[in-house]
Amino acid sequence: MVKSYLGGAGFAVTVAPKGGTGIALHGREPFDAIVLDLMLPDMDGLEVCQRIRAGAQTPILMLTARGDAMDRVVGLEMGADDYLPKPFEPRELLARLKAILRRAKEPPSEVLRFGRLEIDVGARQVRIDGEERALTGYQFALLLALAQHAGRVMSREQIMDALKNERLEAFDRSIDVHVSRIRAAIEDDPKKPRRVLTVRGAGYVFAKAQE
Repeated sequence: MVKSYLGGAGFAVTVAPKGGTGIALHGREPFDAIVLDLMLPDMDGLEVCQRIRAGAQTPILMLTARGDAMDRVVGLEMGADDYLPKPFEPRELLARLKAILRRAKEPPSEVLRFGRLEIDVGARQVRIDGEERALTGYQFALLLALAQHAGRVMSREQIMDALKNERLEAFDRSIDVHVSRIRAAIEDDPKKPRRVLTVRGAGYVFAKAQE
């Protein structure tokens, strides 16, 4: 169903029925995005996500079996850019796939500088002291949204609105997961963040003044 629907929408689709096959294909051919089912016959989809993410930043849309919050959080921690619980409407799959592709291919525009931190919007890179720090496409978009509102507190709902994604349910902590990964990449001490700050009960704020 997924192959035929996406094919009808203009995508060239390659199907890998097993995780190992998918990893091998990704290593041989360039792909614009990956739709990854967690339920695979030979290995856990989370392991596939982790192994692909270890060597590439190809956008990954994860399909979860039950829509369980923990499944989603673990997938995001492994590096997935977005998730879609089963069962799903094909139109929503298409919309989410287009969204992660759009985030990955935004044209060059500017470089934001905050002390030692640089956010290269065009290249979609984040650098500390000139050294690139690895972020997924979704994490980059989240950090950019915060940086573009530096000094202003943004709630999780406002962050999702800025990312043009559907609002998270109250119990869903995926924004927190992504912020944790961003801090691990850009903070000198992730346990004592100085760039992306938590405002308890309100959301997050990106510090204007940084070293």
